[in-house]
Amino acid sequence: MARFSLRVRLLVLALLLVTTGLVVSDTLVLGVVRGQLVERADQQLERYAEPLSRRAPTRQQPPVSVFSPQTLSRRTGQALPSEYVVRYLAADGSVLSVLRQPLTDSEPAPQLPVLTAAALARWETEPFTAKVPRGSEWRSLVLPLQRTVATDFGSPRYVQVAVPLDDVQATIKHLRTTFFTIGGALLVGLAGLGALAVRAGLRPLRQLEAGAQRIADGDLSHRMPELPARTEVGRLSAALNRMLTDIETAFADRAASERRMRRFVADASHELRTPLAGIRGFAELHRMGALDDVDRAMDRIESEAVRMGGLVEDLLMLARLDEERPLDLAPMDLRTLAADALHDLTALDPGRPVSLTGPHGEGAPQPAPVLGDEARLRQVVTNLVGNAVKHTPQGTAVRIGVGRVDGSCLLEVADLGPGMTEEQAALVFERFYRVDASRTRRAGEGGGAGLGLAIASALVSAHGGELSLRTAPGDGAAFRMSLPHQH
Repeated sequence: MARFSLRVRLLVLALLLVTTGLVVSDTLVLGVVRGQLVERADQQLERYAEPLSRRAPTRQQPPVSVFSPQTLSRRTGQALPSEYVVRYLAADGSVLSVLRQPLTDSEPAPQLPVLTAAALARWETEPFTAKVPRGSEWRSLVLPLQRTVATDFGSPRYVQVAVPLDDVQATIKHLRTTFFTIGGALLVGLAGLGALAVRAGLRPLRQLEAGAQRIADGDLSHRMPELPARTEVGRLSAALNRMLTDIETAFADRAASERRMRRFVADASHELRTPLAGIRGFAELHRMGALDDVDRAMDRIESEAVRMGGLVEDLLMLARLDEERPLDLAPMDLRTLAADALHDLTALDPGRPVSLTGPHGEGAPQPAPVLGDEARLRQVVTNLVGNAVKHTPQGTAVRIGVGRVDGSCLLEVADLGPGMTEEQAALVFERFYRVDASRTRRAGEGGGAGLGLAIASALVSAHGGELSLRTAPGDGAAFRMSLPHQH
């Protein structure tokens, strides 16, 4: 069966079940009908046998007697149907006389089996069925005679009344033929209807098969058809669509990750090549004896080495964050970081107005208890403060807000600088991204590698929080660090 299609197997299985049901039901019906017909024959046997058991047979009766209906009625005391046979038996089972009324004179006498004394004792008063040599069945009832001569061992002791079961067999045969004809027609009709029903029922599976083939051919955007969710095929279709969405998302994330990795490697190579090129250039000038100011050259070499060392440290930090190494978490309050940031910002630029407020600049600073790694969170705040100093003009006001908002703890660093466009804000947390074209730097300060905000965002995400930016051109920028509240 495995080499056949599912439709054929379902149809064959359904027909087998229906055939089995028909056979079982027909067998039960035929059995019940046969039992009822035989029971009716037993009742007729009892009705004719009981009067005969109370009436003694004629002494001079020949062994086999064929009588007319009137004569037989006088001898037996009742009318006996033509197909019935009456036998008088001795105590040992031998047949002493037979009374019957055939339909024609040429009708042969039935060859009923001889009953032994043991058989008489076994079947006395109980109807039984016996087969005659020609294959037909006869139903018999043996009753003891109530009026006998006890000293005459050759006198009849039992009367046997038998009736053929030809009518019962004919009825059963006719019913069997009728059932066979009806069952065959029913199976043919069910086969046709079943083929249509199975074809219609498997149509959703064929749709899923076609969809799976399209996906196998490379069309990952294709989705299975929407089917009723209450059906098994509908639930399968929904599960496949969810799986396909996850697979497509995974492929897209993988492609995006590969693009980011290629860009990361290219940017890192470029950032490392720049200080290395400077160091190499000064070394070649020194080897050729072309350096007039050696001290100044050594200062430039040292500054490039420091810059390269900082870049390497940032790259190592990002690598550790990507590995999701555990943090040293402990209860702390973000107000401590906000107060230290206020002091650091005042020390970096004493002439810059700085204020410490509550969230969104409303009210006084509020308690903000969190569970965090203080050293890493301090690095995040230091980076945000450093960005506010580097990328805004001198004298630009900076506000540091801290407190609780909507069940979370918030620390924000907001400035009134030039701000950023929506496109720039969407990329500001990407690695090696810089917006120097629109963010004014203070004179004399070198440019960073564009890793500070990427590291800060990764550190906040490692704490289960979020680092976001609200900005617009001319409206400044507000970086907000949101962390889960520690109860």
